Amino acid sequence: MVEAPAEPALQVVRGEPEALLSEAEARRVDFVWSAVMVGVLGLVFALLSVFGGVAIPVLLALATAYVLNPVVTGLERRGVDRTWGTSAVFVACTLVTAGGVLYLVPVFRDEATKLPEFFVRASSQVVPQVESLLGRPLPDLLRQRMTELGGRASELLQSAGPTAARLVASFAGNTARFVATLLGLLVVPVLAFFFLQDYPRLVELVRGLVPRRAERLVSQRFAEVDDVLSAFVRGQVTVGAILSVLYSTGLGFARIDMAIVIGFIAGFGNMVPYLGTGVGVVLALLGVMLSWQGAWQLAVVVGTFVVGQMAEGFIITPRVVGDKVGLSSMAVIIAILAFGELFGFTGILLAVPTTAILKVVLRVVVERYQKTSVYTGEKPTP
Repeated sequence: MVEAPAEPALQVVRGEPEALLSEAEARRVDFVWSAVMVGVLGLVFALLSVFGGVAIPVLLALATAYVLNPVVTGLERRGVDRTWGTSAVFVACTLVTAGGVLYLVPVFRDEATKLPEFFVRASSQVVPQVESLLGRPLPDLLRQRMTELGGRASELLQSAGPTAARLVASFAGNTARFVATLLGLLVVPVLAFFFLQDYPRLVELVRGLVPRRAERLVSQRFAEVDDVLSAFVRGQVTVGAILSVLYSTGLGFARIDMAIVIGFIAGFGNMVPYLGTGVGVVLALLGVMLSWQGAWQLAVVVGTFVVGQMAEGFIITPRVVGDKVGLSSMAVIIAILAFGELFGFTGILLAVPTTAILKVVLRVVVERYQKTSVYTGEKPTP
């Protein structure tokens, strides 16, 4: 007989979460919760700065468990044992990843071999194309700089392979660092499996530390954070994948060189507002100039990006992401620049999720402040 699956931990509590608390108690709970969330984020970045070799694999494993938990929980609700459900999800992810790698690696390798020739052709053919469109010659200085830029880019790309090989050899020569990195990468799936298997117990452990009277309100706050994180992590990745396929298909139909690479840059680059689309449009127009076969190519490229942006704005994002993240484009750009400056590449990866969590914390603090006598001007009730 199959046991009924346990209720998901830290579920959203229906009804008013503050029913058991006075306003002063609820305000104190929210302020303490906000301080704990900010402290946890600070601790995460401190651990990444000091113990990156250990902290990064653990965080990657936790992130993997968080992303896959809804799938395993859905299987559990249908009567599948959580261990078997976790195993099935990991086997499916492994097969999908292996298939994607086996297909995409040769494709990207073939596309990468075209890059040096692409830049050489760009430096020699784009200027005449631009001059023919303008009907006048460009300044000699600009023509010279374009030629030098194309040559240097080609030389850089041709030397990128040997340089990368030397870096890998140098890194591998430091045996301790190489072994630590390799073990860190190998341990991520193992940790993720056990985190995913014990996810309800881990969350229940945290929930058990919350004072009983404050449990409903704290559960509600964590549910709000979960909405923000799930909207970003699952939503943005899904949007990026859909846009990448759409752009790659459209550019491939237009017979543009490196259509798949440009499509992936434009699709997943959409996580940074305007940047991914802007770079994708520039690269696609450059590809049109280098493989000009008629005005139909330009129409297909323009149509591809117009359809992609309209689908992203009116269909994909509203249905997949919704309004849960609620961060403006300017806030996302500033967050990426600031966290990237402070914490490097890791900061860039964590910038938007961290900012989204801080947005929830700030909203809670502001809501509580607006209910105080300092804001309303009313005398506090005894």
